[in-house]
Amino acid sequence: MLIAALGSSFAAGPTLEPVAERAAMRSAVNYPHRLARALGADLVDLSVSGATTATILDDAQTIAPTVQFPPQIDGLPADADLVTITAGGNDLRYIGSLLATAWRRHDPTAPMATLLGPQYPRIPPATEDAVGAVAHGLARIVDAARARAPRARVVLVDYLTVLDPGSRSAVVDFADDELAAFRALQDGLERAYRSAAARSSAELLAVSELSRGHGLGSAQPWIGDFVPDARRTAGSFHPTAAGMAAVADLLDMSLR
Repeated sequence: MLIAALGSSFAAGPTLEPVAERAAMRSAVNYPHRLARALGADLVDLSVSGATTATILDDAQTIAPTVQFPPQIDGLPADADLVTITAGGNDLRYIGSLLATAWRRHDPTAPMATLLGPQYPRIPPATEDAVGAVAHGLARIVDAARARAPRARVVLVDYLTVLDPGSRSAVVDFADDELAAFRALQDGLERAYRSAAARSSAELLAVSELSRGHGLGSAQPWIGDFVPDARRTAGSFHPTAAGMAAVADLLDMSLR
């Protein structure tokens, strides 16, 4: 069996050790790797932290002046048996806005706050146009994956819930209106996945629903809290090792 994984950081697993590909901030214990081990399958993991639906389909993703990843779809093997897709959050500027706001709250003079501030000057609204664009991008990825790997089973795997009702960070004090705006982005992303699945007739593993109760600040969180250390901050508000294991287990069960 051959698995191919397309996606952004919620697939790649930034800062989770051991690292499989440093430039991509891709972990060797992310959910695609865990699933492949559980199934005894081969894996082509194309996920890159920071990816958008556009960099999966059409555009190269530039990480640094000398580091660039081609569109992920270009690396999808024609003989793949399973293709997983986890992306769209960066299209909505979801987790980036969370991180930038956290740094502004924690220390507005910190280099990371200065770096992220111009990129994320405010929390963007989850407009219907923006949500619709993500749904369209995800459906296009499904279509492209089927065209390149015609025998593959294609599964949309949405994002783990970051903010449950009442969730709060233990590290940074977000304002209530900020939390409401982040929840609106989270809800918009979930709607985009449901719409993309309906449009493309792809399977949807709604881990957002299955992970309720494991958000930020819960008794058993599957999402990491804010890390105010520039070397490790990319892992803030992202799946923990336990979160990646949970996604892999849920996907494994759904495939059987």
